[in-house]
Amino acid sequence: MLARLFAPTVEVSAHCDLPCGVYDPAQARIEAESIKAIIAKVADNDDPDFRTRAILIKEQRSELVKHHLWVLWTDYFKPPHFEKYPQLHTLVNEATKLAGASGTKGELDAGKADELLAKIDEIAEIFWETKKG
Repeated sequence: MLARLFAPTVEVSAHCDLPCGVYDPAQARIEAESIKAIIAKVADNDDPDFRTRAILIKEQRSELVKHHLWVLWTDYFKPPHFEKYPQLHTLVNEATKLAGASGTKGELDAGKADELLAKIDEIAEIFWETKKG
């Protein structure tokens, strides 16, 4: 009985955890666009209650950007992608830092939001290239 339990099994491999249609960098981009819009709204509003709520939402959206990028990095991208696109690790790292405490999560800097959007676009370009082949 134990022999059967520990017997070799059929080895399978899959490109990603679920059918490939579930991954999309657009999720990170949508949240980053929200961050940029919130930064603009906060800049135009002096109401302290509004500003507090907006900043909280901006911080939550920044965490969601990081989450969506990490899901792509850990679940979608595989070693062949990192070999073909050696800059991918750095891009994801830079993007998640731009969404972090020294970026959009911790600051009200529209420039940081623009940088974040640009990094997400670079990641998306690589993502869509990987979908072609």
